Amino acid sequence: MKPKHAMTRRDFLRYSALTGSAALLVACAPAPAGSGGEAAPAEAPAEAPAADMSGPKQGGTMVWVGHQEVAGLSPADIGPTVHWVMIINIHNPLVTVDENNESELVLAESVDVSADGLTYMFKLHEGVLFHDGTELTADDVAYTYNYYRNPDNGAPIVGRFTGIGSVEAADKYTVQVNMDDVNAASLTSWATVPILQSAYHAEVGEDTYRTAPIGTGPYKLKEWRPAEFTELEAFDDHFRGRPNIDVLREDIVPEPSVRMIALQTGEADSAVWPLLVEDSIYLESEPDFINFRTLANSIKHFPLNNSIPQLAEKEVRQAMMYALDRQRIIDDLWNGAAQVSHSNLTPASPYHHTGLKQYDFNPQEAMALLDGAGWVAGSDGIREKDGTKLSFTITTITGDQARRPIAELAQLMFADVGIDVLLEEAPVATILQGMREGTMDASLYNWTYGNAVEPDPFSTLHSAGGNNFAQLNNARMDELIEDGLKVVSYAEREPYYHEIQEIFVEEQPVLNLQFDEWMNVFNSRIKGLPESPKNSTMYQQAYKWWIEE
Repeated sequence: MKPKHAMTRRDFLRYSALTGSAALLVACAPAPAGSGGEAAPAEAPAEAPAADMSGPKQGGTMVWVGHQEVAGLSPADIGPTVHWVMIINIHNPLVTVDENNESELVLAESVDVSADGLTYMFKLHEGVLFHDGTELTADDVAYTYNYYRNPDNGAPIVGRFTGIGSVEAADKYTVQVNMDDVNAASLTSWATVPILQSAYHAEVGEDTYRTAPIGTGPYKLKEWRPAEFTELEAFDDHFRGRPNIDVLREDIVPEPSVRMIALQTGEADSAVWPLLVEDSIYLESEPDFINFRTLANSIKHFPLNNSIPQLAEKEVRQAMMYALDRQRIIDDLWNGAAQVSHSNLTPASPYHHTGLKQYDFNPQEAMALLDGAGWVAGSDGIREKDGTKLSFTITTITGDQARRPIAELAQLMFADVGIDVLLEEAPVATILQGMREGTMDASLYNWTYGNAVEPDPFSTLHSAGGNNFAQLNNARMDELIEDGLKVVSYAEREPYYHEIQEIFVEEQPVLNLQFDEWMNVFNSRIKGLPESPKNSTMYQQAYKWWIEE
């Protein structure tokens, strides 16, 4: 039997890979806990909401607006923000990272970790009910983890479970996770995966579950129309108490200008996906709105399919980085509310490498690289090599008015160095599937490649990662990612993640543009909001909020 000890606050941070200066982490911001997907996080808002002295009230409908369809409501769908905000209100995980970058136990009443970091014992809260009235047990947790970590099931979150050897129910309310290898990200990766009702999931299968989930969350599914809206209703028997607000609804509004109108007219209470930057800035000065600004973990980037001939050579990808005037994109198209990205990790991360190779705007260097790699301009000005034209398609999200202009400007910048880019649009589910399967050339969206709390990029940069959009297959990168998870202390982990960043900027599997200042706007009638959040995971606390007319 391996020695065990009760998990203290220090141990919790240690095994969550949060070691280092606590003061430093105050300025950091995670993706939605363990999402490895679109994210937001780091400064306090310009003006915190005033404390409400009247107390919570029951009733009402709170409406959020998002920018893309909610393609599924399973724990495996938590990557995109518009999915996550619904999924995390339908389900609960054992552990989460809250809006203050603090680890918080949810379904787990306690967690003990063996001294060697190879055994996790979670004691569950007793009496927690699923929406169908059945009680949560350790079997549900074991089933959830074993299902999603099985590569045969094809879940994009499979990489979160790296290092796990087995998961079992030690008794009705105790879950034992046995690790083959230490995974320093455990409590911010697999432990944050929402838990599903195992018997129901086993009966209906993942495809059906995505359309009709049953969780333990504060809200249960009422109606789901992927491209229109998702509506949830309060779960009276939620173990932390019934939510104050009766109905939680997310409307899908691709056009940011229309999301702005919905907020101004009172048809919506919050934008879970930011408005146009200028609109968010305008609402900061309006007394009827609260705007939280945080520095994003997610990179606004062009994911590139490295497996197609046009994009397979790093010299081509490096040339495209030099061809992009990224500061102009920020200044002209993003109102200056972003920072140029020089790494896969946000500058808020303690693992951020400041000595990396950088790609300043330099079209001459871009053309020299392309010339040296044998890509020669044809009679039409488009470069070609061995009969292949340097031409590819960037597919942006349907109706994405905010990011589409970036693709249009990049198209002109690439044309200046002899690269032909075509632009198309498609729903986000189609894009994610195409990039994951390697059937699409490139796209444009925000995604997380490690975040301020946990630097691990397994999902996006490992060859077996479920969100390896670049189809990257780099043996050294894989080795570093695997080994970096096996050590715990910051000092020991830092060299792994510094080299990962060095390979990232040398290979440039994606074209990283910027880290945005994320802006989440709320109507001031929503009360109980956090005062100074460090990230946008506040939406998982919606059960605490109330409406004050």
